[in-house]
Amino acid sequence: MLMFDNIFVARFNATLMLESLRGKRMMFVGDSLNRGQYVSMVCLLHRILPPNAKSLESSIDQSLTVFRAKDYNATIEFNWAPFLLESNSDNAIVHRVDDRMVKKGSINKHGKNWKGVDVLVFNTYLWWMTGRKMKFLKGKGSFKDEKKDIEELTTEDAYRVAMKSMLKWVRKNMDRNKTRVFFTSMSPLHIKSQEWGGEPGGNCYNETTLIEDPNYWGSENKNIMQVIAEEFGKSKYPITFLNITQLSSYRKDAHTSIYKKQWSPLTPEQLANPISYADCVHWCLPGLQDTWNELLFTKLFYPS
Repeated sequence: MLMFDNIFVARFNATLMLESLRGKRMMFVGDSLNRGQYVSMVCLLHRILPPNAKSLESSIDQSLTVFRAKDYNATIEFNWAPFLLESNSDNAIVHRVDDRMVKKGSINKHGKNWKGVDVLVFNTYLWWMTGRKMKFLKGKGSFKDEKKDIEELTTEDAYRVAMKSMLKWVRKNMDRNKTRVFFTSMSPLHIKSQEWGGEPGGNCYNETTLIEDPNYWGSENKNIMQVIAEEFGKSKYPITFLNITQLSSYRKDAHTSIYKKQWSPLTPEQLANPISYADCVHWCLPGLQDTWNELLFTKLFYPS
């Protein structure tokens, strides 16, 4: 076992995890950061299974990925839903939309995939951080309509709508005696090295040590944390909060940086300046997200 700031964290036990999931479904719901945590979980589990006792399949649009531990009759799944609500970014393959838009009252669009799940792990944060007001599509209109009935909300108000919708859906559709519901907090960025005393214009590129200042807090939106605290505090369904934000904030060294899949060829200018294309959002695996799953494992088996 490990101790972080007097918090007990159990070492991950893949056999115990699979036994607890025997005959059950576990699902991660959210964006690419939650997909990273999902991939971490699959990696932690699959290594103890023989080749013919496991499989990994994705839907054609990659919105749903399912890992099966056949001897355990268990599945660990990922559902792409970056806003939880229906949005114009719901295509898991082509989702780089500048003018992001969410539909009010639309959580059932993704929620149909969550029914019957025994362990549900939500996240949503990064996609709300556009730096401008969030657009909500009202009524029965389509994102493709030329004329749309739009309401604009501040980031905090928009996020609150999503939290209320998620909590209402969970209360109506989940059996508290059967399903454990988790919510993973904000995954921090390391895109401005000045925040931790680095050189101007830098980011996580070439960072090899963690931040040692225990009081460090990056640019993450504390108002969003307040929204979560307020709305979860009202919830009649028990939601287990996985607070990964501050422990991850110290890990400026843990991002994929330039070592990631590039979806288009890099330009000579980019190649000459690695800082310009370093990914300081996503995380290396094996790595930090394995720690997130150790925290999830601890909360699952040692809830008190």
